[in-house]
Amino acid sequence: MKRYFFIIITSFLLLSQYSCTDLLEQNPQGQWNEGDAIGGGFEAAVFDIYAQLRGFHITSGNTAFAIHTFRSEDTEKGSTAADGSAFALMYDDFDYNTGNGALGSYWTSNYAIIHAANNVIENIESSADAGEGTLINKAEAHFFRAFAYFNLVRAFGEVPLIDFKISDAQEANIPKSPAADIYALIDADLTTATEYLPQTWESRYIGRLTWGAARALHARTYMMRNDWQNMYTASTEVINSGIYDLNTPFNKIFREDGENSSESVFELQCTSTAALPGSNEIGSQFAQVQGVRGAGQWNLGWGWNTPTEILADAFEEGDPRKNETLLYFYRSQVEADAPGAIANEPWGEKPIASSTVVNAYYNKKAYTNPTWRAMYTNGGFWVNIRIIRFADVVLMAAESANELGNTSAALTYLEMVRSRARGGNNAILPQVTTTDQAQLREAIRHERRIELAMEFDRFYDLVRWGIAQEVLHAAGKTNYQARHALLPIPQTEIDKSDGVLVQNPNY
Repeated sequence: MKRYFFIIITSFLLLSQYSCTDLLEQNPQGQWNEGDAIGGGFEAAVFDIYAQLRGFHITSGNTAFAIHTFRSEDTEKGSTAADGSAFALMYDDFDYNTGNGALGSYWTSNYAIIHAANNVIENIESSADAGEGTLINKAEAHFFRAFAYFNLVRAFGEVPLIDFKISDAQEANIPKSPAADIYALIDADLTTATEYLPQTWESRYIGRLTWGAARALHARTYMMRNDWQNMYTASTEVINSGIYDLNTPFNKIFREDGENSSESVFELQCTSTAALPGSNEIGSQFAQVQGVRGAGQWNLGWGWNTPTEILADAFEEGDPRKNETLLYFYRSQVEADAPGAIANEPWGEKPIASSTVVNAYYNKKAYTNPTWRAMYTNGGFWVNIRIIRFADVVLMAAESANELGNTSAALTYLEMVRSRARGGNNAILPQVTTTDQAQLREAIRHERRIELAMEFDRFYDLVRWGIAQEVLHAAGKTNYQARHALLPIPQTEIDKSDGVLVQNPNY
């Protein structure tokens, strides 16, 4: 059991090496007017969890993309056939292997966040510090624990519920808890976070957790459970707060000048400096992992997590979001110079990728400014990671309103998103007017797919809607069966538990 505890703590310490320097220097959004006493002695520990959250296995690397996006019909591994073939086999093709390394990394990294959050919570509770800044630190820790457990319960279902500080190795070796118990902890954590997090922060704390982030994440957890009433209440509270809007044009959201826009509900802060142009310490590999796989000036990254032709074909005619989601590229200079070759806005570039890549497009939501590339590196380590956008919240309100029979409200929220996407061009994306619940349901599902394409949750949408097998089989992913909705528990964790952990059914 010491080995089990050592691996978890070591993983935490390794992740901790990527200290949240950008948060400490930039000071992670808002309006805090009580001076500078924000967190007392617990702030550094909390900021370290922000750094862990943008880590390779949680949000910014091929582990995160494999689990959250490769499994849908709209995304594939990409790159070359040989590069990471085990990822394609397991996550693209649903040939689940309990010994897969990414599986273990995802499990361990999420539990590292949970353990770090537990430490902060218990240390605060055992201290005599009940100041408002300390309560905010505690609320942040509760949010992070809920975030990590939401990752785990969606991915694995039943998992060990550890909501206490570990002081002895044996304490970490406990059986799985029912998913309902995990969600109960998530509900409690996000209720606490909502109570104490401020609605906004002054600008020098940009990117720091807010009430809106906690309420929006809560709505997302209700969405996964198809708890329509609570989903509607949470999402509409965020909408009615007036803090966020959809005024940022869609073609600006994912560019550098669109970071921390009025649509940003929760966005992980990344940066580069002259001294640290390509460092995970203050940035992330989010753009590098998804960048064009080419040579020279077009060596922008690894070329993973790429859109499929199926996604390209799903856009309505004239939808401007298509050209803001798909990054077009060519396999030779001859192709790039051919008549009709599309140049990617806003910089008019025609990337040339390796002739051996298997994908048809790259993810334009991870496309970087060439001026910044010249200043720093081609890797795009400075690109912020958009975790929760206001458009997602509005579409959650639309979906839950429709399921509750309130088609009028559902149509209003749906139109908010389509209107922004339309960009004033009334010749495209006609307003949805049907009041038939089933037809409106399909329209809202389509809008989630298009608006949030390449943004982590499509596979989980298919699962919660109960249509994963139908959709994935139609897309050619015929290996998918109902059991693949949940990943197997990593065999390494089962082995270390000496039989305490039991494998998920059918593995």
